[in-house]
Amino acid sequence: MITESARIDGVSLYEIVIPMKIPFQISSGTCYTRRSLVVEIREGDLFGYGESAPFEEPFYLGETLETTKVILKNHLLPMILGKEPLSIEEFNHLIKNGIRGNHFARCGVENAYWDLIAKKNKISLKAMIEKKMKNLGVKQEYLASNNYIESGAALGIPEDGRIETLIHQVEESLQEGYRRIKIKIKPGWDVEPLQETRRAVGDHFPLWTDANSSFELDQWETFKAMDAAKCLFHEQPLHYEALLDLKELGERIETPICLDESLISSRVAEFVAKLGISNIWNIKIQRVGGLLEAIKIYKIATDNGIKLWGGTMPESGLGARFLISLASFRGFVFPADVAASEKWYGKGNDLVENTMTDGKIYVPDEPGASFDMTLSHLEALGKKIWESQRG
Repeated sequence: MITESARIDGVSLYEIVIPMKIPFQISSGTCYTRRSLVVEIREGDLFGYGESAPFEEPFYLGETLETTKVILKNHLLPMILGKEPLSIEEFNHLIKNGIRGNHFARCGVENAYWDLIAKKNKISLKAMIEKKMKNLGVKQEYLASNNYIESGAALGIPEDGRIETLIHQVEESLQEGYRRIKIKIKPGWDVEPLQETRRAVGDHFPLWTDANSSFELDQWETFKAMDAAKCLFHEQPLHYEALLDLKELGERIETPICLDESLISSRVAEFVAKLGISNIWNIKIQRVGGLLEAIKIYKIATDNGIKLWGGTMPESGLGARFLISLASFRGFVFPADVAASEKWYGKGNDLVENTMTDGKIYVPDEPGASFDMTLSHLEALGKKIWESQRG
């Protein structure tokens, strides 16, 4: 029997900085380093770790590294210290009480609790997820899973703005064994880069775009022109609040629409499913506020015949492990955004190392997500910026 209770004896917050191997540019911003926040919670001599990984600037959603830091230090971490929640649901309710939004902050705290509970029970994170899926009523067929996820490469807009640079990155990713290619697009960097990428990968290789909300509905003819590339879908082509426009765009073009930034909670997911706005969803654990909310969205999607795949910000290897475990379940039908640590950060530079073999990343069997993370490596990549102990 799994116990989900814990006593929160201590909490700490670390800020880490990992240089990116290649600058990662989306439609609205560029990352040269991956700065994020690692939450540590303690019961006795047992530690759990979670990650809050918003961008440094508010170009993806409203949270930034600095706003998340404030919410964690001033609100969420003091709020949980000394508490003894009896379940993950009770813990989730605790960190939602009186705090709206701030999903990235909540994700780091809640996922640290999942990690702690998995270690306390000496079971894998995947086993914890399966148990919670059963409790929430996920259909039996969608409790089936693999012991791996298929890994896809997400390629940003090249810093030099040259299609040749993009194609070099595409070819490199194919040689490395990635199972699909996603390219970032924006107005002015759209039809031609996609055409050249399709030419490079071949007619039938899994390919899609990600616009990060950068287009408007009146630019729909650009997407019509991209139909010829036979993408699996276009990810978040329009503003994340423009749900009816997204539905209309999907009706005007042949290529399906996938939601990313729009899908911020299970309540929004229910609305989207009921209105038939999109039948392909990207689940990002960071964006929705933690693993429990992601599992609720998984249930809504599988109940409504909606296809899923797993996305990352990207996070460090620690944050990615929560998605690796979740995305191994049958409802996830497209390769995930989780790449090998080396792809993002170079060899040996990640907080924990996730490796890829023949296009697959295997799901850890060890308890929790941080089983091989050392305090010395955590401190080498960053510093402790806040801590408090039970009095």
